[in-house]
Amino acid sequence: MPPVIASIVLLLCSNVFMTFAWYAHLRELNHKPWLVAALASWGIALFEYLFQVPANRIGYTVLSVGELKIMQEVITLSVFVPFAVLYLKEPLKLDYLWAGLCLIGAVFFMFRSRLG
Repeated sequence: MPPVIASIVLLLCSNVFMTFAWYAHLRELNHKPWLVAALASWGIALFEYLFQVPANRIGYTVLSVGELKIMQEVITLSVFVPFAVLYLKEPLKLDYLWAGLCLIGAVFFMFRSRLG
């Protein structure tokens, strides 16, 4: 599997765990003390790191750190929006579209040297 594809797949997995670690406690543990939510989140975050670290190491063989970071942000928004709408029942707002368009601009500027 090409390193960029492997990195994307691993970052997608990482972001699913990261999003749950960062936000699922707002729905599932909102009646518990924050320390319980923090400990549960840390447990979930361990799995996030098990995907994120190899993703970045593999990606860094062919991408710069800046390119990896922008790719991570695009993946984060791609995972977060469905999570917020479907799991947390947040309304789907145009702000997500505008944020996505800004990220497309960031992708262009970060990767433009590769375009020729």
